[in-house]
Amino acid sequence: MDNKPDYDQLYNIAENQAGYFTASQARGVGFSWDRLSKNVKSGRFTRAAHGVYRLTHFPYTPYQDLFVAWLRTGPDSVISHDSALSVYDITDVLPHEIHIIIPRTASRRRKGIRLHTNQLEAGDIINREGLPITTIARSLADVSAAGLAAEQVKLGIRQAIQKGLVTMKMLWDYAERRGGRFKKLLVEFQKEDEG
Repeated sequence: MDNKPDYDQLYNIAENQAGYFTASQARGVGFSWDRLSKNVKSGRFTRAAHGVYRLTHFPYTPYQDLFVAWLRTGPDSVISHDSALSVYDITDVLPHEIHIIIPRTASRRRKGIRLHTNQLEAGDIINREGLPITTIARSLADVSAAGLAAEQVKLGIRQAIQKGLVTMKMLWDYAERRGGRFKKLLVEFQKEDEG
């Protein structure tokens, strides 16, 4: 590894992550632990969490807690459940934990983060606000399966359709594949909506 840290490469990494980066990413572009510490002391970087830093002068995002949690759980993790719904700004649910789907081989302990090891298909993931999150249909199906109140799931369906984030056909296509409580709630929603 080159001993000279590359600030431009680090900025390019952080730029796509709302100004955040991991110690591992920094090491990959020449930053030693000592150099990271010096940048924190000088105010150039801010330590956001264990192993996660932020470029101090980078604009803040309302999703900074999600970026930190995502970086802490690894590049293959995906924001999910009601945390994903909060990024879409649908439902009235205020998550008390950050929900993330991780690979089965990932570490299972993270304070303040609810980890799930559900299988994801490539079509279940999109990028929104710079974060990998589950699609609307997948997020609504996940919170349905997790027991979110039926009224909140139906509100999420209504708001997602009204905002143009999803169509009823997209929801039905997903519900047909997934089944379970989500399909049942979608049937109820459609009956109520038509009635």
